[in-house]
Amino acid sequence: MLKKTPILPFILITSLFLMWGLANNMTDTLLSAFKRIMSMTDFQTTFVQYAFYGAYFCLAIPAAILIKKYTYKTGVLMGLALFIIGSLLFYPASITMVYGHFLAALFILAGGLSILETSANPYIIAMGPEETGTQRLNLAQSFNPIGSIIGVLLSKIFILSQLNVAGEAERASMSAEQLTAIQSEELTGVMGPYVGVAGFLVLLWLLIFFNKMPTASDENSTFNFGEAFGRLLKKRHYVWAVIAQFFYIGAQIGTWSFTIRYVMQELNLNEEQSADYYLGALILFLVSRIICTYLMKFISPERLLAGLSLLAILLTALVMFTGGLLGVYALVGISGCMSLMFPTIYGLGLRGLGQDTKIGGSGLIMAILGGAVLTGIQGQISDATQSINTAFIIPLLCFGVVLYFALKETKVIENKA
Repeated sequence: MLKKTPILPFILITSLFLMWGLANNMTDTLLSAFKRIMSMTDFQTTFVQYAFYGAYFCLAIPAAILIKKYTYKTGVLMGLALFIIGSLLFYPASITMVYGHFLAALFILAGGLSILETSANPYIIAMGPEETGTQRLNLAQSFNPIGSIIGVLLSKIFILSQLNVAGEAERASMSAEQLTAIQSEELTGVMGPYVGVAGFLVLLWLLIFFNKMPTASDENSTFNFGEAFGRLLKKRHYVWAVIAQFFYIGAQIGTWSFTIRYVMQELNLNEEQSADYYLGALILFLVSRIICTYLMKFISPERLLAGLSLLAILLTALVMFTGGLLGVYALVGISGCMSLMFPTIYGLGLRGLGQDTKIGGSGLIMAILGGAVLTGIQGQISDATQSINTAFIIPLLCFGVVLYFALKETKVIENKA
């Protein structure tokens, strides 16, 4: 797999997969944190995801242009720089104590992640023989859920454990000075992990900058947006892949964003204790990804995707209609179903795109916007119905769309056979 692959550059770029997994899932816990710190509604807390995944949408195509004009290394360094700047901006935001300043920092941070994802995936493939490129990418991607687990641990230890136990009603009765003192301490806790991560990222940026890295780029291929867009629209399997990816990310972010809130409600725990169940969900996600990768030797990706989508629908229904410990276990189980969905939809969507593979990949990254749009709708439903259980109708419907896509792809493959 790593034959003819420069090991140090491979390790450095693979570490990026861990880092954006860390950032993604550390950010998910901010919804619960800001809800308590600033006494927000569920919908208001989802502005975190609007800022985060909106940046992914905005920066995906500019990232493709950047690595097209220059090199993958340039894209990686630019993405890391924005990641660092966004993380450091948590410090002034914690001083001003303005929610919008945190959102701006998150937007810049996530813009960097968008460039990193657009650059690092094809860069890993380019670091060696083409026939082993997919294996190298799968190896690198296996570090993503490890980063997710680390991100939740950092949040649990440094953010959620620092939250004051005072609820919304109690905070409303406090004097302005008392409330400001409590919020300042809590927001300092929010800031700490991001600034700490920034320090590590600076070291990583320097290592990549001063190391001799492979100079692979797309400079020898044409890149006409209009023509490529027209060709992609004619490929129905690609269009459906983008749609499925949009709804899948909506399901994933909606499920993870409200896991802590759901566990708090059903088991009467605080944020720090509830984070243990979120951590368990991510561990299951990691284990399931390894198992699913092995199962693909015997079961086609389309059928495996269909089966796990159906199981995810059933588990989401249990979350909605049972509650209690059974509902919590079902919620954790959903992560096991989601583990293969993003890379499988991504891979199926890129089949047969040829010269349009890179711009097609950018479209699938832009579909991450679903994490902002659909999570926001989920938050609105939770506020309107005063029931976080009812709000899980959004992930349930999203998994339905993924199931439809998987069945369509299964039928296409069977017809070709």
